[in-house]
Amino acid sequence: MSKLFVVPTPVGNLEDMTYRAVRILSEADFLLTEDTRVTGRLLQRYDISVKMISHHQHNEHRSLPALMDKLKAGMTLALASDAGMPGISDPGFLLIRECVREGIEVECLPGATAFVPALVASGIPCERFCFEGFLPVKKGRKSHLESLVGETRTMVFYESPHRLLKTLSAFSGSFGGGRQACVSREISKMHEEHVRGSLNELVEIFSKRSAIKGEITIVVSGLDV
Repeated sequence: MSKLFVVPTPVGNLEDMTYRAVRILSEADFLLTEDTRVTGRLLQRYDISVKMISHHQHNEHRSLPALMDKLKAGMTLALASDAGMPGISDPGFLLIRECVREGIEVECLPGATAFVPALVASGIPCERFCFEGFLPVKKGRKSHLESLVGETRTMVFYESPHRLLKTLSAFSGSFGGGRQACVSREISKMHEEHVRGSLNELVEIFSKRSAIKGEITIVVSGLDV
């Protein structure tokens, strides 16, 4: 019976893999993944043997028809990204949407994603929040920030290390330097770090660092009304 399994993979420590995820990957006819080299290390760690197909943001439109043919032929596909939950700032949405449209069952396993532990560990209220993912790199960046000035929910963003300081400065300019925030880095890895403080304080802290490495999640408190 054809089915698409959406399988989250560890964002850091490979021990975060679940028993169920290991079983699903082992039983799938094909595993769709962003980088076969990255996923190959995970498969080796758990002694999983499965045929991999490269499925990433640069080919997901082009590869969609062939993948749907496999599913319609009764195959079981597992979809994973390099780290975390497919579809959350990673490829996956297009295939999932097409499966839903075609009546093909989609089963999404619960599991790792970077923003949830970053949000919970931030110390900033997390009962209501909005996930913004990556901001536009150039066009629309300023207007998007302006649209969030009045947001009362806690806001969660992803950012690359080399843009962190510029983004924190932009947040300070748009939201006010006194707004509380937390920068989380290397979630679930050996050098996991959570730096908390006002936006102005975070700008000062990271402006003194010569090199910033790792995946970044920024949590910013909402407007206090």
